[in-house]
Formats: sequence, structure tokens, C-alpha cells
Amino acid sequence: MANRHLARSVVLQVLFERDSTEGKLSNEQAFGRLVDYGKEFGTRDSDMPFMRELLQTAIAKQKEIDEVIVRAAPEWPIDRIAAIDRNILRLGLTELLFADRAQVPAKVAINEAIELAKSFGSASSGRFVNGVLGAVYVELGEPGKNEGGARKQGGERLAKMPTEHLAGAVVYARSEGETYLAFVHDIFGHWTISKGKIEEGEDVKAGAIREIQEEMGLDIKIVQELGVNEYIANDSKVEGGKKRKRVSYFLAESPFTELKLGSSGGLDDAQWFPLSAVGDLNFYDDTLKIIVPAINALARGEKR
Repeated sequence: MANRHLARSVVLQVLFERDSTEGKLSNEQAFGRLVDYGKEFGTRDSDMPFMRELLQTAIAKQKEIDEVIVRAAPEWPIDRIAAIDRNILRLGLTELLFADRAQVPAKVAINEAIELAKSFGSASSGRFVNGVLGAVYVELGEPGKNEGGARKQGGERLAKMPTEHLAGAVVYARSEGETYLAFVHDIFGHWTISKGKIEEGEDVKAGAIREIQEEMGLDIKIVQELGVNEYIANDSKVEGGKKRKRVSYFLAESPFTELKLGSSGGLDDAQWFPLSAVGDLNFYDDTLKIIVPAINALARGEKR
């Protein structure tokens, strides 16, 4: 058994025991079990930092992770999910949502969880875990989908895919000498940029203005273009089952007024943050590639 796979198995063992004792196993005891099980199953000493970090994150983020499970599998109340499957999902989502993707690509997190389900769950556990994590993966925009073999196919297949155009904006406001940025929060525990689908025949900038109004209740003024992000998403309604999403992002100014979260699916909050607090927020990697240029543009403007 590969060492990292074995390490995940040991972490799963601790999560399962912690769950079965209904919280009676303290965090300190859980980490003690991790050491004991690691020795029992022959994990390497060099894997212990990985195991500790994985267990620590799974425990710390359990509430958020359980909320994701509920939304991804609404027909399965979390207390009705088999205990081993429930904890495999917690482990898989810990890596899918919170791990460094350079160290643990999304596909690796999913495949490892499926293998754990096949090894420790019932005959249907692998399919169940695959279904739940797959649904979350699609909602995340299928990170890493174009890596490896898909990249080798070249741009021809990508060019033939139907394209859905979206637009969004990094919105800022100034109040009492402070600069604030407005972000929305998704059900997967990330703060992100407000965006939405451009209607047929609609100008991209006009679409961004409309979407920000509908999603956050703000009347914005476009300042500059920040860039474009593209990714592939599943869509059973189109030929081939895939489509390309192309998102145009802008920097936009708004009055510093109350945010009113719209009815867009997958979002549960919207807030203003002072620039000094933005670095502490949990963002997707591709979102950061848009936010950083926005902050740099604001900094240049303040220096003028």
C-alpha cells in the first residue's frame, strides 16, 4: 500500500473512532490515537506531519464540511449516512476543499477517497462517495480538469465546445479613509467574486453591472478590466456533456452601502472587508489571480 494512502487510512481510523464515541474522544486523545495507529500499521515517521495536518483540518472544519455534504447529498441526512462513508467524505472533502492543490490535486483527493470507500465501506460505498465528491468537484469548476491527458488533446476540442459567457467584478468602496472589498461566500466555505451569466446580446460590462446588482444589491461603476478566467464544466444539456465557461472580470466602484444577497444558488453570505483583512480570507486559487491585480490597481490609484 502506498505510504500516503496508508497515512490517509490511519487518519480515517481516528475520524471513525472519534465519530463513533460521539465526541467523547478529545482532540488531544485523537492525536494520541493517530500516533498509536501509525505505529501499529507501519506508517513512516516522515508521514506524521501530513497525517497530523490532515486530521487537524478535518476536525477544525467538520461543521463546514458537514454542511457541504448535506447540500451535495440532500436526500441523505448526514446521520443516516453509514459512519464509515460519512468519515470518508469528511476526509475527502478536507483535501478537496482545504488542501494545497499543488500537493494534493483535486482528482487525487477524490480518487483516494473512492479507494478508501472500496477498501473499508460496503459494496455501494465507492459509488456513493464518488457521486457526492463528484458533485462538489463540478461546483468548484472542476479544478485541474485540463491537466495531463486533456491538455495533450490541444485546443481543437476546446474550440468546438459551446461557450457560456459570464461576467463579474471585484467591487470596492471607500468609507472614512478606508478601502473595502465586497465578496460573496459559497456553500463550500470559500469567499469569491460575485459573477453571473451574460444574457444573449448583452454587453459584457452591462452584464457585470446587472449581476452585481442582482447578487449583492450594489450599483457599481466599472473602473477597468481585470482579466478573463476560463474553465470546463459539465452540462448534460449540451452535446458532448461539456461546455466552456468564460468569465470576464472587472474592477468596479460602489457606494459603501448594505449588501443584500440575492437568490443565486450556491451562496450563503455577502460581506464588505477592509483591505487589511482580505489576506486572511479563504479564496480559490483562480479567484486570487483576479483579486491580486485588483488590489494592486487600487494601491496604484491611492499613490497618485
